[in-house]
Amino acid sequence: MLSLNQAKKAIHFARSVLSATVNNKPIPKETLSDVFEDHHGVFTTLHQYPSHLLRGCIGIPEPIMTLKKALIESAQSVTHDPRFPPLRNDELDHIIVEITILSKPVPLKNKKERMLDEIVVGRDGLIVEQGFFKGLLLPQVPVEQKWDTKTFVEQTCLKAGLPPDAWLNETTVIKTFTGQIFSEEEPFGSVKEKTFDDS
Repeated sequence: MLSLNQAKKAIHFARSVLSATVNNKPIPKETLSDVFEDHHGVFTTLHQYPSHLLRGCIGIPEPIMTLKKALIESAQSVTHDPRFPPLRNDELDHIIVEITILSKPVPLKNKKERMLDEIVVGRDGLIVEQGFFKGLLLPQVPVEQKWDTKTFVEQTCLKAGLPPDAWLNETTVIKTFTGQIFSEEEPFGSVKEKTFDDS
């Protein structure tokens, strides 16, 4: 878990990586606290300001590298999210940076309809895997889209390139994870932690 001060440093660092990447410069060296040496999955999300339209979202789902390295990887990659044109330098002053620190994904125990009882919208993110197909949606997505649990699972299947009812297939693996979400309130502005406890 990151403190708010650590999250501010993480977002500042992510911004410096974004700037370096779009300007073809080396990643800046920055001394971060020991928590950034812990292994975590992380996603970097960009929103246009003030519209809050999505501008990119890419990350590292599994805790396979240090948080610092995962921040670098995700921030570099989100500048070239294939769903959008490459990020330009003149956009940096007009985007909000959001980071989501992920817990280790855990497979659901139940199968078919019973698995819906294990998923809590606003708390859980989802990963759907079937063979080479894999899709992930962060915990904030179903809240922002006002989805119920079943729709959330179906949309994650679609994200994986599978039919919406693929979660009912015995060969499909569904994993949940939680996320600690921090976001700028405006470009280069104050950072807040986003929670959905009252959703």
